Amino acid sequence: MSQKIGRTPMACVVTFGCQQNEADSELIRSMLADMGFEFVPKPENADLVIFNTCAIREHAEMRAFGNMGQSSHVKTANNSAIICVCGCMAQQAHVEQRVKKSFPYVDILFGTHALWRFPSLLYKKLTVGKRVFDTAGEGVIIEGVEPLRKEPPNAWLSIMYGCNNFCSYCIVPYVRGRERSRDPEVILSEFKKLVDAGYKDITLLGQNVNSYGNDLDNGIDFSELLRRINDIPGDFRVRFMTSHPKDATKKLFDTMAECDKVCKAIHLPVQCGSDRVLDMMNRRYTSAHYLELIDYARSKMPELTITSDIIVGFPGEDEQDFEKTLELVEKVRYDSLFTFIYSRRQGTKAAVMPDPETAEDKQRRFDKLLALQNQISREKNELYMDRVCKVLIDGFSEDESYTYKGRTEGFKLVHINGRPDLVGTWQNVKINRTSTWALFGEVVE
Repeated sequence: MSQKIGRTPMACVVTFGCQQNEADSELIRSMLADMGFEFVPKPENADLVIFNTCAIREHAEMRAFGNMGQSSHVKTANNSAIICVCGCMAQQAHVEQRVKKSFPYVDILFGTHALWRFPSLLYKKLTVGKRVFDTAGEGVIIEGVEPLRKEPPNAWLSIMYGCNNFCSYCIVPYVRGRERSRDPEVILSEFKKLVDAGYKDITLLGQNVNSYGNDLDNGIDFSELLRRINDIPGDFRVRFMTSHPKDATKKLFDTMAECDKVCKAIHLPVQCGSDRVLDMMNRRYTSAHYLELIDYARSKMPELTITSDIIVGFPGEDEQDFEKTLELVEKVRYDSLFTFIYSRRQGTKAAVMPDPETAEDKQRRFDKLLALQNQISREKNELYMDRVCKVLIDGFSEDESYTYKGRTEGFKLVHINGRPDLVGTWQNVKINRTSTWALFGEVVE
């Protein structure tokens, strides 16, 4: 492409969605760098724009389509610019057809299964000139491509891909494929490289990390992988997401408690407190079993930070079901929640379920849940007042009254005033103010 335009080509990768999408974008940037591209932050300054999309909720899709629409201006300003769409959303047949018909300036579309073929797809576009669409094949594991990550101290490390659970509301198994675990020795080698490169807060990624190794024949499950990572020399901490309650075991919590480098924090999505709705969601656990897991985990790790996901307004959920969700939230007392109003996903079982509740009722329930969790989060954070916490300073603060931010072991956001040389270091921070969403403090020697 550099020969065609007579200079170093510029690329812009725009990422929507979860950390797994971010990790995929790091692989895409690595491929682009190997092909001679440099990077710009804005699409309008790029010769190649890639939208890495998310399909988990309607809002994410609408944002992606909106950005695709605006990319027509990139073509107007630079007729030779190439526009690409990839990711979970691109893997869906109805999205592919919509892009073909309604977004003629999109040059390349490839799904999650074709990520490893991206360089050849770009070459085909450059040499043949026609639009290129590729959503075929099954999911594979990309090895041998070194992700182009952001600077330390934080990093993501994918340990598996895909999902076998088929929750009735979720599109992930259809766009990410079946579960595929990476070789443990490859993971350990990559983890060691991250530690040697100065990364200190490393998150293991998978749609359901608890089922890691089920497709391998080597006797290494997720708990054993955590123990082997914990034995790696270095000054780091490791966390992971996401966990499925049906596969979260006492063995996992024992491992977390016994491994000093494994963060005492877990994201354990419950989705609903009603067993009737959980059954319709195909979650394969009960609220009682979930609460037993929480009780056991806290018995082993009293300081454990727990976060979760909850869907409000799932098709068929009534007022009694929602009240059971509130009861569960009050019992667990999460540190924070990611809450969503149900979003219909074409191709899932829930998409065709009767849904008699009104949008107004769903919004009312959502607001009630949010108010409850905000109160709990505020009260939980107030317990940190006057405590000294070990914080990894990782960047600039978005709070204009503070200069830098960091995270505790439990992933609590902490704002501080400090110096640039503190970024990437562990600091003891005395908390002198709290809010619903963050802690505030000062570095103490």
